[in-house]
Amino acid sequence: MLENANGEEPRPCLYLPFAQNYQSASILFLHTEGDPAAVAAAARQVVSALDQDMPVYDLKTMNTHLSGVALLFVRVGAALVGVFGLLGLALAVVGLYGVISHSVSQRTREIGVRIALGARPGDVLRMALKQGMILTLVGVAAGLAAAFAVTRLMGGMLYGVSATDPMTFIVIPPLLTFVAMLACWIPARRAAKVDPIVALRRE
Repeated sequence: MLENANGEEPRPCLYLPFAQNYQSASILFLHTEGDPAAVAAAARQVVSALDQDMPVYDLKTMNTHLSGVALLFVRVGAALVGVFGLLGLALAVVGLYGVISHSVSQRTREIGVRIALGARPGDVLRMALKQGMILTLVGVAAGLAAAFAVTRLMGGMLYGVSATDPMTFIVIPPLLTFVAMLACWIPARRAAKVDPIVALRRE
């Protein structure tokens, strides 16, 4: 059975003697150690010694072959998934910013009262950040649970990485949390600068 490198199902493979299955163009696979370029030069010399009229062309390593047409659709799909992931992150950041900003505007009078009663800007900043980070942590936890749930479905669609890649689950959640914290920080900073006199005059 021949298993393709891009994760496709194994296919039956039958090897026949060259004399029984002659083809004018043939592909020669060489298992090498060290620099493949040096082996390629030696392979040309061996073929030339056997038959000077036999051309040798399109020499390339397996990595070069797989990086081209063989994995083209996989790479295009991965690029599209990455683009959609960035769009999803942007939408989540904009939505989180909008929620916190709206909450701050609705609580302007309350924040003014807190500041008038002695609350420091740092206290107001932490209060607004806390609200946004609670939403963020709940979303990250739900996302991790969903990601673990679909790892079995994604296993056959990945190449060169496992569905439960540790680096993915270690790096991405803190990154998302950091980006969300930045989205919360702008309205939280604006809330910390509320003038209590102006806030109390509203409404």
